[in-house]
Amino acid sequence: MRPQNIAVVGATGAVGVEILRVMERRNFPVASLKLLASKRSVGKTLDFKGKPHAVEELTAGSFKGVDIAFFSAGATRSREFVPAAKAAGAVVIDNSSAFRMDPNTPLVVPEVNPGDLRLHKGVIANPNCTAAILCTAVWPIHQAVGIRKIVVSTYQSASGAGAAAMQELEDQMHEYAEGKEITRSVFPHQIAFNVFSHNTKIAENGYNDEENKVVEETRKMFHAPDLAILPTCVRVPVLRAHSEAITLELNAPMSPEEARELLSRAPGVKVVDDPVANHFPMPIEASGDLDVHVGRIRRDLTSPNGLALFVAGDQLLKGAAWNAVQIAEELAKLEVLAAE
Repeated sequence: MRPQNIAVVGATGAVGVEILRVMERRNFPVASLKLLASKRSVGKTLDFKGKPHAVEELTAGSFKGVDIAFFSAGATRSREFVPAAKAAGAVVIDNSSAFRMDPNTPLVVPEVNPGDLRLHKGVIANPNCTAAILCTAVWPIHQAVGIRKIVVSTYQSASGAGAAAMQELEDQMHEYAEGKEITRSVFPHQIAFNVFSHNTKIAENGYNDEENKVVEETRKMFHAPDLAILPTCVRVPVLRAHSEAITLELNAPMSPEEARELLSRAPGVKVVDDPVANHFPMPIEASGDLDVHVGRIRRDLTSPNGLALFVAGDQLLKGAAWNAVQIAEELAKLEVLAAE
């Protein structure tokens, strides 16, 4: 792969910082690097491969000569500046919700639907973190026997709401320990020592935005518009990595032993399934790992074609930064960096 001219939009945010770390970790070939953020971040520096890089203000003229632009500054910024990046000839990998359900924009988890990258027209969407982790874990089973229905309950960490949310959790822990009043500004409820329904708007169908994203995006990536999915998304007082309890209704029986063997060979998956030691996926162990941890693989005793499992995946990595860099790596393999 030839070295690429890279821009990272939202470089000072939690996901932007992780994109830089993952590119270092993967030794991604970078010819030049632009770190872009809002005006208030200008003057800051971030290290990449041991060298400081100054943060520049994001403008419509920021993308001249850029090959790949990673966007991780929210949907509003993406809608405003992605057209300028495309016009400058960059391929955009967008981590926001702005283009995910656009029928002309591929929504990709490379372990699931890498072939969709060939359809890009200058923009590839990175999926919702919960959907990315879910799909990576269950896609091998869907390929083998087909999934008829997914019931998933999520345990989502503060990292899903960004760096400020992670700081709020830490601050509240200290306030509690010191007997001070708990303060909050990011979440609508206290996150320390508490659990609450995901902090997104409840839609007319009774499901919050996060739950609806899981349904719509999973169906799109699986090319299964009628796949039955029942999600319940919850915030938990964990700093990093999301967990998910998943029950699958399959088109044909699959034993836990068959599922365990299948998943042990699946790309992007690490089987953590030791009943004797009661050791199963945990967010503390999934944090920092590029793979999605899968375990608690067992029969659904209420259904002959049912299978249950528990999953943990790093929201900032497989749920965001690593998936984005992985898309860039796959683009190079497919030689489709230039949009047709």
